[in-house]
Amino acid sequence: MEAAVVRVAVVGYGWWGRTIARTLAASAAVRVVLVVEPDDAARAAARADGAAAGFAVAGRFEEALATAAVDAVVLCTPHKAHAAQIAAAAAAGKHVFCEKPLCLSYADAVAAVGACRAAGVVLGIGHERRFEPAVVALRERIARGELGAILQIEANFSQDKFFALPPDNWRLSVAHAPVGPLSATGIHLVDLAIAVLGPAESVWARLATRGSHFANGDTLGVMLGFPGGANALVSAMLATPFEGRFAVYGSHGWVEIRDRTHPENPTGWDVTTCLRGAPRTTAFVAPHASVRANLEAFAAAVRGAAPYPVTSREMLANVAALEAIMRSAGSGRVEAVAQPGD
Repeated sequence: MEAAVVRVAVVGYGWWGRTIARTLAASAAVRVVLVVEPDDAARAAARADGAAAGFAVAGRFEEALATAAVDAVVLCTPHKAHAAQIAAAAAAGKHVFCEKPLCLSYADAVAAVGACRAAGVVLGIGHERRFEPAVVALRERIARGELGAILQIEANFSQDKFFALPPDNWRLSVAHAPVGPLSATGIHLVDLAIAVLGPAESVWARLATRGSHFANGDTLGVMLGFPGGANALVSAMLATPFEGRFAVYGSHGWVEIRDRTHPENPTGWDVTTCLRGAPRTTAFVAPHASVRANLEAFAAAVRGAAPYPVTSREMLANVAALEAIMRSAGSGRVEAVAQPGD
C-alpha cells in the first residue's frame, strides 16, 4: 500500500454510495478500488463510473473481504445490515467506515464496537457534520468557555429528497429505517448534541406522517435531556424543502449555524453570534467537503497518524439515544437512555 493512501471498497452504490465515491475521487488519502453492489441496475451504473474512475465492481460483500487490495470497507448499506457487516469485516481484518446510524440497537452497537476493538481495526462513522468548519469553530469556542454554561441546543435538519424515491425503497421502510426522519437526518443532530453535551440521559419523541405517504413517518420532534439539566430540541422532517440549523445557547451568549444548501453539495454556512454586552454579528463560512474530511480523518487513523476524532463512547451514546427515541416515538413516554462505558 502507498504510504499515504488507504484503499477502500464502497459497499452499496445507491445515492450516498455514489456521493462518497465521487467525493473521494479528489482525495489523496483515500482511494476507491472496489464498489460492491448486489442490484443489477445499480451495478451497471457502478461499472460505467468505474471505467472512468478506475475502480472494480463486484456483486457480493464477501468479495470485498477477500480482496487483499482492500484495506477498509465503507458501508453504505441498509441500516439493518450494519451490525453483521461490521462483524464480518472486522473478522476479515478490514477497517470499517459505516454510514449512520451505526446500528439500530444498542446491543448491536456494543457488539460492533467490541468486534472492531478485538480485531484491532479502526471504526469510523458517517457523521460528517462534525467536520463542517462552522461546527468545528463552534466547538472550539464552547471549549474555551466563550458561551459559558451550555443551557440548550435547538436544531433542525429537514429535506424533501425522498419524494424522488420509489415507494419500495428501503429508506421508506418501517423495518429497514424505523422512525424515518431520525435515521435519515435527525441522527446527525443527535450526534452534534452529544459532541457538545455528552451522552443524553432521557428522551421524549413524537413521530407522525403529515405531508407524505411514507410508512416510517415524515415529521419528528425530539427533546433530549442531559445530566445537569441541559436540553436538546431536535426536529427533522422529510416532507418540506431543505432546512438546516444548529444553535447552541449558553449563559454568556449563543451561536446559530444555518446551512445554505443540503450538505450533499454544501455552498457554505451563515453563522450568527450574540454574546452578552456585544452586538450580534453574522459571518459567512465558505463551503468545505465535510464528507471527504471525515473519510480522510478515518484514513489517518487507519495509518496510525492520528486518533479518529469520534470516540467509540460517542458512537455508542448516539445509538443508545436512537434506540430510546424509537421507543419513545412508539410509547409516547419519556424514555431512559442506556449509558455507554468507555
